[in-house]
Amino acid sequence: MQVERSALLQDRKNEVMISVQNVSKHFGQIKALDQISFEVKCGEILGFLGPNGAGKTTAMRILTGFFPPTSGKVWIDGREFFKDPRQAKRTIGYLPETLNLYPDMRVREFLKFVAELRQVAGKKRRSHLDEILSRCGLWNVKHRLIGFLSKGYRQRVGLAQALIGDPSVVILDEPTSGLDPKQIIEIRSLIRELGRERTLILSTHILPEVSMVCDRVLIINQGKVVASGTVDELEAGLKEQHQIYVAIGDIGKKEDALNLLHSLEGAEQICITDEKAQEVGFSLIVPKGLDLRPIISRLFVEHQIPLLEIRSARLSLEEIFMKIVVDETRSGAAL
Repeated sequence: MQVERSALLQDRKNEVMISVQNVSKHFGQIKALDQISFEVKCGEILGFLGPNGAGKTTAMRILTGFFPPTSGKVWIDGREFFKDPRQAKRTIGYLPETLNLYPDMRVREFLKFVAELRQVAGKKRRSHLDEILSRCGLWNVKHRLIGFLSKGYRQRVGLAQALIGDPSVVILDEPTSGLDPKQIIEIRSLIRELGRERTLILSTHILPEVSMVCDRVLIINQGKVVASGTVDELEAGLKEQHQIYVAIGDIGKKEDALNLLHSLEGAEQICITDEKAQEVGFSLIVPKGLDLRPIISRLFVEHQIPLLEIRSARLSLEEIFMKIVVDETRSGAAL
């Protein structure tokens, strides 16, 4: 089944699986979402980010059919969601942030119950459950009571129930919340594996997780989509300046290196970032689009300064997120 799904996904790689168009949601006088639009392609893992109160949870609940939008439309796999919500929901698996399991049920018993609710055909139910138990690392605890499982295993049960019925779209809300580092690594690995066969939306407050797992990022703030793209695209669109890091292998050449860096046109905020043994690190800021690395390399060779490392220093996703959200909040407040 995994091989078949992966092959099918490759055939549909550029097709749109999820389309959200001009969706708004009002709760009385509160506007939780304001005309948001975005698309997710087949086989894409989308990181869904936003500060608390941004409208992220509301958007996810609309995508999973918990309630309809006040206005706008949602399509899942070419089907308008709220014209035929029962059929559309068959294509979606959902792991909520707060997962309510039945502690007095055994793992396989619970998953069988979910399979019956989702009307998985009786003939294939056993093999379907066996496959999911194996993939989610639950085979050895399948007969244990859920109430006696660790947090990590309960989270695996939550992922397993989201996969019942073989959905094309899986939506995960804070899937690694409260897990220890080993459990986080295991769940991330499973998410990446699932992303090779399905379309995934991942909501998390652990921003490095998005960089490690997701293909693209969507940031929502104050009910609006404020940024969308890969981490590289967001960084390129955000920065007016960029940083260059230089390291040399001779502390006796420190002053020579500083003088050369100060002589470069366009270089600003030149400083020493670290010194250890014979190594010295420098940082300099240059305007966006100006790459001084070839010039620095040539000058250091000419002056016999041993160059150990030279690279552009990237903004982290945390820095990108904070700058986008803070700038957007200030812009909204100014209006």
